[in-house]
Amino acid sequence: MSRQQRDALDALFRSVPRPETPLTVEEQRIGFAAAASRPAPEGVATRRAVLGGRPALELIPAGTSGPGRLLYLHGGGYVIGSPDTHAGLAGELAHRARLRAVSVDYRLAPEHPFPAAVDDGLAAYRELLATGTDPRDIVVAGDSAGGGLSIAMLIAAREAGLPQPAAVVVFSPWADLTLTGGSMRSKEDADPIFTEADVRAYADLYLGAADRAHPLASPVFADLTGLPPLLVQAGANEVLLDDAVRLAGRAGADDVEVTLEVGPGLPHVFQLHYGRLDEADAALDHAARFLTAHLARHPDAARLEPVR
Repeated sequence: MSRQQRDALDALFRSVPRPETPLTVEEQRIGFAAAASRPAPEGVATRRAVLGGRPALELIPAGTSGPGRLLYLHGGGYVIGSPDTHAGLAGELAHRARLRAVSVDYRLAPEHPFPAAVDDGLAAYRELLATGTDPRDIVVAGDSAGGGLSIAMLIAAREAGLPQPAAVVVFSPWADLTLTGGSMRSKEDADPIFTEADVRAYADLYLGAADRAHPLASPVFADLTGLPPLLVQAGANEVLLDDAVRLAGRAGADDVEVTLEVGPGLPHVFQLHYGRLDEADAALDHAARFLTAHLARHPDAARLEPVR
């Protein structure tokens, strides 16, 4: 893996000036869409859809066959981001796993605070099941807030008596909105993107006066019993590192099959930098293999090898 690539990425993030005055939510959304969006990769067709009553983006890799479906939940602190801003990451994972994917445009805070995002994720999953998709043919993935939301959605599905999907992958999950992880402070200098204050501002917008330790807001405090096999990936240089570590620990304590991978010298959701960061490509390859391996446990599933 390339130290030069990691250092260049870190320097790029640190070169971005911080605004002298706080940006409005709308300014943050516009700025994020302009700076962070990557289109769906070549060979992945996109189509507008509706799932669970919410707009969604379907991502269909060329040559995809079989019943497998990937449900993707994007990051953005529950405040910014959309299926369009994350079409590259979701589409790249879908391409490598040879899976049709759908990314849900769940409602954002502060207009729609907790638990609106959880409700929308659950509605999307419920509709996949209601329209005939076998839960053994479904896998779930998400990044940052979408990673925490993926786990919260599966907890809500369990509580609603719904079957679990085949597997779930989360990239740099935001899973503790109480911000009590030690890395929230110990990694602040190492993190080139976020400070504790940045993360707290998003938590304030999403939760308002709600309980920040609620298991559907902070899954590190939830009972994860019965959830499907879980892959957690994070970078060592991020304030949310302990969210990933403690989520994996909670899953293991609750008898969930779990794998934790922490990449040294890497920032938050480093997988976004596929094609220009070796570690991002390797992480997405492993995530794709993880998902397809668990789909292959279903005897009727298509047994396709993941691709680059």
